[in-house]
Amino acid sequence: MREIVGTKETKVQKNDNNFIISYVWDIPNIFSLAGLGCTTLAIYFIILGAYPAAMIGMIWAVAFDWTDGLIARRMKGRTGFDSAFGGQLDVLIDIVSYAATPAILLLSYGEFDPTFLPGAFLMLAAGAIRLSYFSTFGLAGGSKYTGLAIDNNSIALVFLFLFEGLFSSGTFAVILYAAGLGLAALNVSQIKTPKLSGNPVNVVILAFFTLGVTAIYGWKLL
Repeated sequence: MREIVGTKETKVQKNDNNFIISYVWDIPNIFSLAGLGCTTLAIYFIILGAYPAAMIGMIWAVAFDWTDGLIARRMKGRTGFDSAFGGQLDVLIDIVSYAATPAILLLSYGEFDPTFLPGAFLMLAAGAIRLSYFSTFGLAGGSKYTGLAIDNNSIALVFLFLFEGLFSSGTFAVILYAAGLGLAALNVSQIKTPKLSGNPVNVVILAFFTLGVTAIYGWKLL
């Protein structure tokens, strides 16, 4: 996850006359789009009800997201336009990966029963509000998020699904509903949480977690 520099008053106002598609070749943006590709696969498998495959897509989306920020902070020679475009792209992908996808997951697991619509809406709304707040105010004290960063939503849900087999589908649907509402509440809360993706050590830990859950869910698909 990358930071957006500035509010509406301080953002770059003029176009640099580059082709829109030219920004795709910026390496951090390639990773961002790879994460979006993983999210697209996750949504596809969620709709099919192939949840182990969906979990693999969801966690790899987080892995690419964390990596793009790490690369962006270490790359030299990137222009202000590159940074501004990348930050906007990252936020727009985040709303799909960490708000829309979990909401679709809840609806799908609930067999698209209307009673799951309020939960899905609250999850999606909380994600939009959380990202809007971050885009406006940035990090608290320059180092911490206000509210739970929404990339944690996917990490938590991927971890939760490891225990799906211990419950009946009806019971787990209730657990998933409660978890989704809990995450939504944390997203818009006033708690201060560290920027985990900004630490290379945390990125390495996520890499091992990603490989581990990929192996577990891959085995479930056999």
